[in-house]
Amino acid sequence: MAQQLILPLIPSGATEIGDHVCVWRDEEKWTYFMGSHPMYSHHPSDQRLFRLYTALLIDTGACRQIDVINTFAISKSNVDRSLKLLRSEGIEGFFKHRRVRYGGTILTKEKIKKAQQLLQSNHSRQEVADELNVSYDTLRKAISSGRLVESSEPSEIATTKSARDLIDFQASEGMGTACTRVDDRTLAAFGVFNGAPAHFEPCLDIPNGGALVALPALLSNGLLEGSEELLGGVKGYYTCFHVLLLLAFMALCRIKTVEKLRGHAPGEFGKMLGLDRVPEVRCLRMKMDEMSAENAAEKWALHLSKFWMQADPDAAGVLYVDGHVRVYHGHLTKLPRQFVSREKLCMRGITDFWVNDAIGRPFFVVQKVVDSGLLNVLRTDIVPRLLQDVPDQPSEEELEANKNLCRFVMVFDREGYSPVFFREMWVNHRISCITYHKHPKESWPEDCFEQHEVSMPNGEIVTMRLAEKESFIGSVKDPLSN
Repeated sequence: MAQQLILPLIPSGATEIGDHVCVWRDEEKWTYFMGSHPMYSHHPSDQRLFRLYTALLIDTGACRQIDVINTFAISKSNVDRSLKLLRSEGIEGFFKHRRVRYGGTILTKEKIKKAQQLLQSNHSRQEVADELNVSYDTLRKAISSGRLVESSEPSEIATTKSARDLIDFQASEGMGTACTRVDDRTLAAFGVFNGAPAHFEPCLDIPNGGALVALPALLSNGLLEGSEELLGGVKGYYTCFHVLLLLAFMALCRIKTVEKLRGHAPGEFGKMLGLDRVPEVRCLRMKMDEMSAENAAEKWALHLSKFWMQADPDAAGVLYVDGHVRVYHGHLTKLPRQFVSREKLCMRGITDFWVNDAIGRPFFVVQKVVDSGLLNVLRTDIVPRLLQDVPDQPSEEELEANKNLCRFVMVFDREGYSPVFFREMWVNHRISCITYHKHPKESWPEDCFEQHEVSMPNGEIVTMRLAEKESFIGSVKDPLSN
């Protein structure tokens, strides 16, 4: 007999958990559906029934653990404990009376009473924990076990994910899913104002909301530096400011492509930007094209490179150059084959030459579809740009007064080993080069070295034999050798 399939129908406003299971949530009740048929229901605050029903759905194969974790934003350990309890003690295990352990003097009867009074007075959990001088986790466990009950009327109304899902769905009948700021969108469409203002509201259970913690670091690193002048031609409801923040949060949330944004609720992601929703993929791509028009993106990258160097001139005095092959696995074009050292194969790809500081922070990157070699890229692309952008370079008078003084130092691997290139950089530009030769043929002459006393970090004075620049350059007699 053929297996009876369940029609993939879900009630209006419900959230999918798996292929056949969904949940409809409001402030009064959560109801779980198999297809279009209701199965379980419980009050939103009833954690015991919530754990039981989700464990039953997983144990019966109606959905997977990852579906429950993503839908309700709970930890895997909580789901594992519920499953273990169900499989070891059955349904009765969720309703057994368990002895309350007060943990010595951590939460005494007096503290429990005071904590309950504070919670009923609309104090937050953190405020109650600080007042009682207990850890936040101790208070949370007391609330989860039913020893404490939070106030049902918070002083500051914060919407839950279920309530927002319902509001976003109802808005879809008008301008689209989660388009709740109708007035602002209408004004922007008619050109009355440019750019939606950021407006944050109290919200609970925002997926990926922790990315907001990184916002100060993003801004201090220059995320918006010069963007309005160089990329500010974007008009409408979403501006350059919104697009750059959205792309930064996507990177932090491991959303690698714009298309993958479709797998995230636009209204929930919009709350992180202070908007009703993030732009749809086609709209976002259109905005990115506008921001990249007339090489604006390249100009902005050049501006950021100068900004980073000027922000830390000492770090820009020593530049580390390295090439990496970015393998291309698509079929839209046939790129030249390049040797990939980690695979020990020749594969199609593009070579990126990164210029970083001593701790790996990138200043800029040079992309080459056809890899002409590190030396050619240094000569034609990297060195001219560094001579123009590196801050605090010594003047011609200072270079003339000190024969050992250089403009800056470049460090690269053995692919760039070439005494002729070293001489060229020093004689023409006063640039020092540091690299190594994997298979040296002859030792340097003894007269190229002089003894120097070097002070170590611990204060110890060590005598070292160092090669002088003039002696080394003078030892390069054959200008055609490599």
